[in-house]
Amino acid sequence: MAERRRDRHEKVAILPGTFDPIHNGHLEIIRRALGTFDRIIVAIGVNAEKETIFSAEERLDMICHSIKHVNGRVECDSFDGLLVRYAEKIKANAIIRGLRAVSDFEYEFQLALMNRKLSRNIETFFLMTAHRYLYVSSRIIKATVTAGGSPKDLVPEYVLEMLKKKFPDIH
Repeated sequence: MAERRRDRHEKVAILPGTFDPIHNGHLEIIRRALGTFDRIIVAIGVNAEKETIFSAEERLDMICHSIKHVNGRVECDSFDGLLVRYAEKIKANAIIRGLRAVSDFEYEFQLALMNRKLSRNIETFFLMTAHRYLYVSSRIIKATVTAGGSPKDLVPEYVLEMLKKKFPDIH
């Protein structure tokens, strides 16, 4: 999906993640990153060892529904293997990572350094999340819905509907 030809001056970035599920904090990072990049590819990193509540296809569907209003500047895709190899394949020149806290930075900094070692042509950009989303993560959303709580206002409406199908006890 993301392998379209690009202008050599086009700034293309990847926002990688598991997105199980995508939430409004992710969308806020995408919105802000569009001020810097011409095109953003929201890419699910497929990891068979990671336990998810939604299949890769369901997550891709939720992402595509959540970003469809962005007028072609944001795409959804999935990849397996090394992120930098995927970035090279689609000719992206940047990786976007959202940060909530210092603990996020420590882990993301290590990943960025390893990615830099593997490919000097791809830069990592860190964006701090908006204050209203500091506590929001896919893990928190999953814990909330598993216990019967609602993540309303934390996820796009389509994602909420998908969560309600998996967890009928959500109020």
